[in-house]
Amino acid sequence: MFNKTFVLKFALILFIISALTFNINAQKKQYQIRCVGFYNLENLFDTIDSPDTYDYEFLPSGNKVWTSERYHKKLHNMAEVISQIGDEYVKGGPDILGISEVENRNVVEDLISQPQLVKSNYGIVHYDSPDERGIDVALIYKKSSFKVVHTTYHNLYFKFDPHDRTRGQLVVTGTFDGNDTVNIIVNHWPSRGGGQKASEPKRDAAGDLCRYLVDSILNLNENAKIIVMGDLNDNPDNNSVVKHLRSKGSVKKLKKGDLYSPFYKVYKNGVGTTAYRDAWSFFDQLMISQALLSKDRTSFVFWKAGICRKKFMIQQEGKYKVYPKRTFAFDRFQNGYSDHFPTYLFLIKEKN
Repeated sequence: MFNKTFVLKFALILFIISALTFNINAQKKQYQIRCVGFYNLENLFDTIDSPDTYDYEFLPSGNKVWTSERYHKKLHNMAEVISQIGDEYVKGGPDILGISEVENRNVVEDLISQPQLVKSNYGIVHYDSPDERGIDVALIYKKSSFKVVHTTYHNLYFKFDPHDRTRGQLVVTGTFDGNDTVNIIVNHWPSRGGGQKASEPKRDAAGDLCRYLVDSILNLNENAKIIVMGDLNDNPDNNSVVKHLRSKGSVKKLKKGDLYSPFYKVYKNGVGTTAYRDAWSFFDQLMISQALLSKDRTSFVFWKAGICRKKFMIQQEGKYKVYPKRTFAFDRFQNGYSDHFPTYLFLIKEKN
């Protein structure tokens, strides 16, 4: 009798535990995940002379001896990295990737045709810029997850230096899954050539232009989802970003219209995306509008951000150990990748 009662009680306990476990699992939410990233490809030039730009370095006759063989190695290496950005959750490369330092649309077409990326079926948004070196920004996207609705391109001019020709800013509006609108602004701000202070006004002007574009979108829809990305040649705490673009690293300090920088605290902890003279900088940034910080996950919102730093992308020896392994060490071809690490973020949405 004792054994029979014990067995019945034990069976009842197991049933209750099983029922509770089923109920908990049934209530677990499942999410769709989309990856959005940015990558400076470091001089993705073809081997053809463009008479209107200063591309002589990247010709077979130039000092870098930029041959077809080297060009195709570069394409392979860039595709290898892109295919692994955000691969902890998304395979075959990000759903959306902003890129910079591409010479023209043709090199982007060659890039997305590489074996590592061809199955992802990327589309391209590209405009030629007036940049003196002929380098542009562009955007590639997986046609299976993102549909482009509208694109514009905005040149950057300086009243104090009207003859300077540099990269403009690309705006792409599109939808995830046909009904969730996201606005992407792709940047590559003026370099620090001539020194940080001397060149600062140009990046401030770039920040002003980008802020104008953000405000233009927010004026149409104050709840617009906006992602600003690019190689800003400035860090998250520089004036061009904090004061001119109005980006902050604390959600609690955001005022209406401000952007949130998920990498601000990471940078303050000494992490960077590119290195120079033993100092790390966080030039490759992603910032988001406040609509992407919503707790309502019935549409895509921000989840978390990261830096793609695979071992093969890192210099393993020599003077520049732990730096990004770039294509050239001065003019010596080392079959590397880029002098920048890519950055990315994840957006999530509850599945029905």
